[in-house]
Amino acid sequence: MVGTAVVTRSDGRLALGRIGALCEQLKELSSQGYEVILVTSGAVGLGRQRLRYRKLANSSFSDLQKPQEELDGKACAAVGQSSLMALYDTMFSQLDVTSSQLLVNDGFFRDSGFRKQLSDTVNSLLDLRVIPIFNENDAVSTRKAPYEDSSGIFWDNDSLAGLLALELKADLLVLLSDVEGLYSGPPSDPNSRLIHTYIKEKHQGEITFGDKSRLGRGGMTAKVNAAVCAAHAGIPVIITSGYATNNIIRVLQGERIGTVFHKDAHLWTNIKEVSAREMAVAAREGSRRLQILKSEERRKILLAIADALETSESMIRHENEADVADAVATGYEKSLMSRLILKQEKISSLAKSVRMLADMEEPIGQILKRTELVDKLILEKISCPLGVLLVIFESRPDALVQIAALAIRSGNGLLLKGGKEARRSNAILHKVITSVMPDTVGDKLIGLVTSRDEILDLLKLDDVIDLVVPRGSNKLVSQIKESTKIPVLGHADGICHVYVDKSANIDMAKQIVRDAKTDYPAACNAMETLLVHKDLSNNGGLHELVLELQREGVKMFGGPRASGLLNIAETNTFHHEYSSLACTVEIVEDVFAAIDHINQHGSAHTECIVTEDSEVAETFLSQVDSAAVFHNASTRFCDGARFGLGAEVGISTSRIHARGPVGVEGLLTNRWILRGSGHVVDGDQGINYTYKELPLKA
Repeated sequence: MVGTAVVTRSDGRLALGRIGALCEQLKELSSQGYEVILVTSGAVGLGRQRLRYRKLANSSFSDLQKPQEELDGKACAAVGQSSLMALYDTMFSQLDVTSSQLLVNDGFFRDSGFRKQLSDTVNSLLDLRVIPIFNENDAVSTRKAPYEDSSGIFWDNDSLAGLLALELKADLLVLLSDVEGLYSGPPSDPNSRLIHTYIKEKHQGEITFGDKSRLGRGGMTAKVNAAVCAAHAGIPVIITSGYATNNIIRVLQGERIGTVFHKDAHLWTNIKEVSAREMAVAAREGSRRLQILKSEERRKILLAIADALETSESMIRHENEADVADAVATGYEKSLMSRLILKQEKISSLAKSVRMLADMEEPIGQILKRTELVDKLILEKISCPLGVLLVIFESRPDALVQIAALAIRSGNGLLLKGGKEARRSNAILHKVITSVMPDTVGDKLIGLVTSRDEILDLLKLDDVIDLVVPRGSNKLVSQIKESTKIPVLGHADGICHVYVDKSANIDMAKQIVRDAKTDYPAACNAMETLLVHKDLSNNGGLHELVLELQREGVKMFGGPRASGLLNIAETNTFHHEYSSLACTVEIVEDVFAAIDHINQHGSAHTECIVTEDSEVAETFLSQVDSAAVFHNASTRFCDGARFGLGAEVGISTSRIHARGPVGVEGLLTNRWILRGSGHVVDGDQGINYTYKELPLKA
């Protein structure tokens, strides 16, 4: 069932894009063998639009000066019904689908003969692969109910959809709305939460409904009533958004979207709903308690985590080996497998990095600047945590430890969502870390999100969550950015370049290129494109570099110039992250061509120049617009631990807030403390501003 608010825009006109997406989904379902029945609203709105235009066209100027009477709703319905069906017929015809129209009133259902005929007719249409389209015949409806407007008509296609589902013994009823499902209060209220599973005994008295439908007569109240009745009769119901282009398909694929109504929902006792908001609020409260602790107490928490990692090593490896075995059976790529495995050395390295963070200078409450504004009025700029972080990462369980340690050191609350391929590893690491949290802070400081569906709820909490850090594929980062108003820190690609200049020491260049590509090919700071000065193609330098990579088993793809010269396959695009033993090679004219290539095709991550010419090096370092730019050093050095940050929450290619490897400093912001002695502004009369810089320590 598709409601009025879905099929019409805010100005009352038809939402052709949403109707088109609906028709395409129904076409897809029909082609997959599903029997689909559509109940639609929109006739009155469409008829009102057409009659207003007709009335305007036939009115004189003096007529327009008079108060305009409201159009008769039944007339609007009569005019709009044919137009609405013509639109559906046109759209379905373009998709090679046949549709049919059936207009009904509630009174018809009191007639047993009508009900039998209705069932026979619908079954005949479905056998012919025709999509029946139902609408209440508002033009001749006599029904009266609480939802009634001044035009004297009432209609509720939600209850009609529920009635048809019962009569035709439907397997599923989907009610499309202009919101994502049933909320505990008005969806615009930031304290409202999406109810994934409706339990009448629990939710009936808790829910506060907002306004009824913007254009229709039912709204969410009517949808819930229809859903409860249908579910009680044994028909599962989903209320979800009709604004998304594929929600019906997603429902049938089993995704957890919208609100489900089911007669046995009250028996699903194993489902404990902890809302996304509750998790985020708990993390914020934990953050505030953490900040109250003395610096040494926060340090002891990190040292306890490092000790717990080492004492729990066998248990961690046992769970990780189970994840690895599942990944092997699933056939995951080698690049993902290398990220997933937790060896003894990696666990020891994680413990070491946590201890390094513990021994860092206290980052919270540091006075960054002291200024005397006027005599005895002192302004201080103080470092403080951002608040609550949401970090979403794929396949790397070691990232969980690094991020958790950074959050604790910086005083932030944290919500973590790891990839499903590392489910067991993430769970045991989270358990190890939270088990050493003192009662004064609580284990809710760091929350582990286990369901992918919860991410969508968390991304809406811009009033509770302060920063989202996605660590993963380009697709993941792009999806996160499109789905939230919360600031996002991270990078979508790691397309790193090494440029070997004509004055490079070739032995050094071979060493750097080999390390940048082969030390850890799946890392985001691994070299993906090798750029070589044209002179090296004539003096044998290019040949030596290529042989060095080939000895390491690196597969090479060439740009237009290199592919012909080296007799290798030409790449389809320079903007490609291999994350494996493969790379692109291209020949460039000079350092300026290399800079242009990087700025055009790179991802602003990490770049390197190999050259003995200091002037060329400085040109490269100053003009390449990336987060990290190196001279005669492997791109693999772009790492929080190697930079001395202890660990990193990720590498940012953004230009706002933090850039490059993001450690503790990137998870801090500041606030202002003003200390006076009765100072008032009073229009600035008699105030002598001094703006004198003071020592940081009083």
